[in-house]
Amino acid sequence: MEQSELESKVHSLETALAVQEATMAGAQATQAATQAGMTSTFGATQAGTWSVMTVGSVALVVGIFLGLAVAKD
Repeated sequence: MEQSELESKVHSLETALAVQEATMAGAQATQAATQAGMTSTFGATQAGTWSVMTVGSVALVVGIFLGLAVAKD
């Protein structure tokens, strides 16, 4: 093999390796973004659930006191 042919093959391998590394970095970034989105969605769901439960509890307590006030009359 000639020197220029070897250099060409080495350059091709370097290019292929750089493409593979860039692809892997992109995949990892996509996975990190997906995980962050899932985490924020889960947090919002939990916050929504707790706020609904709190409002429901407050409404129940207010309803009990209203019921007691009406029943006394």
